[in-house]
Amino acid sequence: MTTLKDLARHLGLSVTQVSRALNGHSDVSAATRARVEAAAAALHYQPNLSARKLVSGRSGIVGLVLQGRPLALDGELFLQFVGGLSAQFSRRGMQFILHVAEPGTDILDHYRRLIDGGALDGFVILEPTVADVRIDYLRERGVPFVVHGRLQGVTEYAFFDVDNHAIGRDLTEILIRAGHRRIAFLNGPRARVYAEERLRGHAEAMAAAGLPVDERLHRAQEMDENYGLVAAVELFSDPATRPTGLVAGSAKVAAGVLAGLRALRLRVPQDVSVVAHDDLLPTVQTEQLAPPLTVTASPLEASWAPLAAALAGVIAGEPVAAHQQVWPHDRVARQSVAAPAA
Repeated sequence: MTTLKDLARHLGLSVTQVSRALNGHSDVSAATRARVEAAAAALHYQPNLSARKLVSGRSGIVGLVLQGRPLALDGELFLQFVGGLSAQFSRRGMQFILHVAEPGTDILDHYRRLIDGGALDGFVILEPTVADVRIDYLRERGVPFVVHGRLQGVTEYAFFDVDNHAIGRDLTEILIRAGHRRIAFLNGPRARVYAEERLRGHAEAMAAAGLPVDERLHRAQEMDENYGLVAAVELFSDPATRPTGLVAGSAKVAAGVLAGLRALRLRVPQDVSVVAHDDLLPTVQTEQLAPPLTVTASPLEASWAPLAAALAGVIAGEPVAAHQQVWPHDRVARQSVAAPAA
């Protein structure tokens, strides 16, 4: 079995250099890290976790604690997300485990047992809520963690996020600039931080244009195609709530909206304009919808490597400020927006 010393000898580096490269330390250059990771894969190096625990006090194991799977991630996407994270931690010589808690149980009790048992060095947190007890608890315990997202005004932890406030604002502005004044907003669940931030951006864009926010045009729930279809039928069947433009919180919601509009014999963009946020997932490709959608776009898979690097860095004692990243998004104009019909 290849040891750390064997790997160092093969590369002509010190054991310390190789160890720091495998553990994602920021003082190791990208070129050296890539060289070490390639050699580790070629020589089938596997870290001795028991020896690591004895020497460093760390297990080399991190985890994700869920109560069921996240509702925002369908089966295929969930496997991609967990698989992507696992692969990134593996590249850093770490192991990644999934701990699924029974619905209805105290989520903090699961964290407490895992921490007190000394099995895990840190945690990944998905889908943070506005008052997230997991973040408060891990901060109180002084346990390393990284969040996919971030709480408004609370930044004493590592995170990877997109600017959801700007996404909500940008999507709304696209429709306003095309002349729309009655704009529907199909958001995620209101308790989720990303949904609150997008709603704030939407309201900001409406206020900047001197337009009222009509709550009757808003929806908020877990984002899937059925949600989009039902919301479209409800909004466009009632003349009192009928918008001329619509913001969909995800590509899947937008696909459902388009299906609902077709059922109502409404055309996009001639009768209604539709924009969406696109996580660039393989399940729904917005450029292949009919019509191709105008979107803000940011690939979800771009989060996997930064999340793993951030948690590895925080565990190694690096400052959390060095591992706080907001990923940019693009605006992609296609054929789903036009001036409102007379």
